[in-house]
Amino acid sequence: MPHHPPAQGNGIEEHGAEGKSAAAATNATGGAAFGGERLAPEAAHGLGIGPILERFEDVRRIAVLRGGGLGDMMFAVPAIESLAAAYPEAQITLLGTEAHAVLFRARPGPVHEIEPLPFAEGVRPGPEDPEAVEDFMERMRARKFDLAVQLHGGGRNSNPFLLRLGARHTVGTRTEDAAALERSVPYLYYQHEVLRALEVVGLAGAAPAALQPQLAPLPDEEELASEWLDPGRPSLVTIHPGATDPRRRWPASSFARVAARAAADGSQVLLVGDETDVPLADEVVSLAREHTDDGGSIRSVAGRLSLAELSAVLRASDVMLGNDSGPRHLAQAVGTPTVGIYWVGNLIMAGPLGRTLHRVHLSWTTHCPQCGADVTQVGWTAPHCGHEFALTDQVRTEDVYADLAQLRATSLLLRGK
Repeated sequence: MPHHPPAQGNGIEEHGAEGKSAAAATNATGGAAFGGERLAPEAAHGLGIGPILERFEDVRRIAVLRGGGLGDMMFAVPAIESLAAAYPEAQITLLGTEAHAVLFRARPGPVHEIEPLPFAEGVRPGPEDPEAVEDFMERMRARKFDLAVQLHGGGRNSNPFLLRLGARHTVGTRTEDAAALERSVPYLYYQHEVLRALEVVGLAGAAPAALQPQLAPLPDEEELASEWLDPGRPSLVTIHPGATDPRRRWPASSFARVAARAAADGSQVLLVGDETDVPLADEVVSLAREHTDDGGSIRSVAGRLSLAELSAVLRASDVMLGNDSGPRHLAQAVGTPTVGIYWVGNLIMAGPLGRTLHRVHLSWTTHCPQCGADVTQVGWTAPHCGHEFALTDQVRTEDVYADLAQLRATSLLLRGK
């Protein structure tokens, strides 16, 4: 079995009475640990989401662990911006996925390099290869990171993974049963993911530099988008009808009614998504064309856009409509107004903060309509009851279109059209 050296200087080795006492104190706080530090002077001025501790000294290399999908990555962007502002001389390495590499490649921003994660339990789903994991760890330990930041869940799997990097300092989130880091905040399920990440980097002395994700445009973005635009239409409405969890998907018939009204009002309507969204997007197009005589302006490009092209099309859009999904979060990050369809629990964790450019429509369903199970606890303290149903089908199409029309007018005004 290969030997994995502990993180240097992270202050959490549990040897002897002192180590046991520190571990007990961490558990007593529900996962909060500050490595013996006190609040930084600026914390008294309310700049942080949580405590802002003193910055670590001589930090030149920072690793940020954030796997997951497109939306997960967007939630981490403000925290990474904040780290870059707090440690302007440091190089930031994102431990993420190939999709993250495509997203950030050639794009100005705080991420200097991206290292795709190996398949590993609780860190990146897939067929795990122990040799690939160990090779990754050897390469990362050779970087001699000064600070490793865990923004990937409650830490049961991600904290041990982070500790194997051998960084001098570690910060992150932690459930009570997860491995301890030098400084940590308790992982409690219902917290906005952007604010959770900002609270974590506050432990490293990074005050919030941004409260929402923002991505700078790609150099060739206008050219990438131009192929998909209809110059004869005064506005572009983009719709993403998919979501990883089927329960978060607004019905195709509802998306279709909104698409038909947008087309009838003169907009070009594009359905977007990846390969898995193609059947659903085609269904929305087919249903929408039954509701309007102008169905030719409604079409699907799902499964046909690269991530760079998707980013470009979303930036070119005057408004984007979607579920709680990666494309909606990406649209927000590139500056496009959005209308989001949310289940109330997802809004707490992933909703936009402002309402001038972003509107939300909520489902307040809290119990399974078939068995009465409390769906607010699924994935946290309770398993899925096994019944499949749409959490958001109660959201009304007329309310959604009213906000879409308002945001389209707002967008056109802001863009001088």
